[in-house]
Amino acid sequence: MHEVKNLKGFYQTGNFKKKKQIILTNTLRNVDDFLKGLKYRYNGKNKKLPHYVIDRGGVIYEIIPPNTYSNFLDKISYNKNSIIICFENLGWLRKNPLTNYYTNWIGNEYKGEVYKRKWRGYNYWQPYTEEQVDSATILINDLCENFEIPKECIGHNVKVDNIQRFRGISSLSNYSGVYSDQINT
Repeated sequence: MHEVKNLKGFYQTGNFKKKKQIILTNTLRNVDDFLKGLKYRYNGKNKKLPHYVIDRGGVIYEIIPPNTYSNFLDKISYNKNSIIICFENLGWLRKNPLTNYYTNWIGNEYKGEVYKRKWRGYNYWQPYTEEQVDSATILINDLCENFEIPKECIGHNVKVDNIQRFRGISSLSNYSGVYSDQINT
């Protein structure tokens, strides 16, 4: 497997070994800011934690072990049954008309190539890197094998009724239309 950095000091809500779904999402900011937010939000008692974060270089950060859960999603049963993987990504971008760069919802600048696709009211997206895709492939294959999760994937990222019953790999935007995760890897 690619390099996995186990981060310490994060507290999971509980243990649950019978996982049936891997949920892909993104950080909506750079990895350093995202990890600091996870660690220090709510005076260090943040309960909304993913299991893994994959940075743009392909480094995998284990936030909490995959046989545990946090309160990442709204319902405890969703959290118990899922392994959450976040990709470092700025998400949707807005083109600055006076410059050659884009910004995301919190003002992070992006000067690279964009993925152009009209979806949920947005037109530009930060693409994922090959390193992220390679690391995710290895991590997901390992998790599917260890937790007997079928290598089935929802082929789109719009809301799916009863998604919590699905066994396989989905995106957070399959859970609700309010999420704008553009997972097109």
